[in-house]
Parts: sequence; structure tokens; C-alpha cells
Amino acid sequence: MPSNTVKFWSLLIFLIPSILCALFISYYLLFDRTLRHALHNHVVIVLLLIGLFSEMTNYIWMLVYYQYAGIWQRSNIFCAIWGFNDWALYITYTILLAWATIERHILVFHDRWVSSRRRRLLVHYLPLVCLFLYCFVFYIVVYFIPPCANIFSQTGYICISPCIFNSYTFSMYELVAHQFLPFPIIVIFSIALLVRVVFQKKRTHQPVQWRKYRKMTVQMLSISLLYVVLYFPFLVVSICVLFNVSTDLLNEILPYTTFITYFIFPLYPFVCALSLSDLRNKMYQILHLRRPPRQVGIETFTLRVRENNHTTTKTNY
Repeated sequence: MPSNTVKFWSLLIFLIPSILCALFISYYLLFDRTLRHALHNHVVIVLLLIGLFSEMTNYIWMLVYYQYAGIWQRSNIFCAIWGFNDWALYITYTILLAWATIERHILVFHDRWVSSRRRRLLVHYLPLVCLFLYCFVFYIVVYFIPPCANIFSQTGYICISPCIFNSYTFSMYELVAHQFLPFPIIVIFSIALLVRVVFQKKRTHQPVQWRKYRKMTVQMLSISLLYVVLYFPFLVVSICVLFNVSTDLLNEILPYTTFITYFIFPLYPFVCALSLSDLRNKMYQILHLRRPPRQVGIETFTLRVRENNHTTTKTNY
């Protein structure tokens, strides 16, 4: 099990640059009209804001907890807020990412489905809003208005244990629908997107369309790959524990795999920055990495022509 000191510095090293990067990307995605109106950027923006809010709340609280070696007395309402933020934001991120891998097929190969305002409302905006509200309402009930009394304990860094998870039916639904099911959806639809784009490139031979497909595909695959790589070890160990394949080795690995999943939010802004080509161009412009070529020769030639004309005019006069 990693020590509190190791956890503290591991998170802090990534957290500060991640917050700065997330603020930078959020600014350009929200205030640049072209980037803001691009449909494929909407779910990216929502995921970015979810991660940023979590970093500025949960991750700060985690650092305080690790700094004081777990000796931190907290009120019940604070524990409920922390538990809600920690789990609701993470599950919302996961479910929206799963939907994004499905929607990317629509945006790339069936753009007529979102060609009108009404179609965009039904196919693009409505699922995004409904999934977001579903996750938040679901966990508001779990943490703030449960049908039983939640259990509070100061020993863990999340000092609340929702009582409703004691119900086998409810806990299994939450486990399968919110944790296990989104993972294969993300994997299957991401791979299918890559395969379809490759075949589409060979069939159409349209460079302009291919560049469009490539940008949208690279963006989605990069985000999905980050989630799959960091979540897969935890998923495998959790499934083994669920089916009573519990060994001493699994019990030792589980805390490490759990802690690794907490790097999904801090690393997400960097993946966004690398996968958004329009944003990279803006960063290059800001850092003056792309400067326009100086046209000294043309300016000098133009100046000499003007001087000659001026001299000719004086002579003729």
C-alpha cells in the first residue's frame, strides 16, 4: 500500500500543472467561437469541466488528508459532499465518455442526423443532458436523501459509506450499469471507430474528409485510451474479488490499482491539449513558435521602385 507521503507527492506533482492546463484549454474551448460550436468538442468540454471541478475540490481535500496522515475530523455534511463529489463526478465522467464513443460514429459517418437544429437537439444535446442529470440525481439520492441512515467514519479519506449499497439489488445495478458496462462500450466503439475510419479512407479517397475524420478520431481515441489504460487494472482486480477469486496478492494489488484510477482526471487535460489540433495551433501562436516569414527582399525592391519613380518624376519635371 503506498504511504500517505507517496500519495501526496504523486498527486501534487501532476495536480498543479493539470489545473493550469485545464484552465487554459477551457478558456479557448469556451471563448473561441469555432471551437465552442463544434459538436465533437461539447462532450470534451463537459468532461474537462468535470475533471477540473474534481481537481479543485476532491483532490485538494485528498492532499490535506494525506498531509495529516488521515487524522482529520470532518463533519457529516462535509463527508456527504466529499463522497458525492468523488463518486458522482467519476461515474458521470465514465458514462459520458461511453456515450461519446457512440456519438462519435454519428458525427463522423452519419452527420445528416445532426444537420438541423431539431436533430441536433434530439441526437446530440438531449442524450448529453439526460445522462448528466441521471448521474447527478442518482447520487444525490444515494448521499443526501437515502431511504436509510448513511454510515460515517473518520478512518478513511472518504468518511461516508452509503447505506443503500447494503441492498444487493441496488449495489449490483450500480456496479454493472455504472462501472462494468461502460468499459466494454468504450473499448468496442473506439476500436470500431478506428476500423471504420481506415476503411472509409480507402474507399472515398477524399483528403479533406479524411483530415476531418482523422481529427475527430484521434481526439476520441486519445481520451478513451487514457481511461482504458488506467482503469483496466482496477477492473480486472475488482471482477476477481467480486467472483471470490480473492488471494493475498489481489488484496495487495487492489489499493494500487484503485489509486492509479485517480490519475485519470489530472492527465485528461494534457491528452486534450495533444489531441486538439486547433488548440495546438493556438498554443504555437501564443508561444511564438510559428512566426510569419520576413519579406525583406520584397520590401526593399518595392522601396527602390518607388524611389526610382520619384526620381524619374523629378527629372521629367
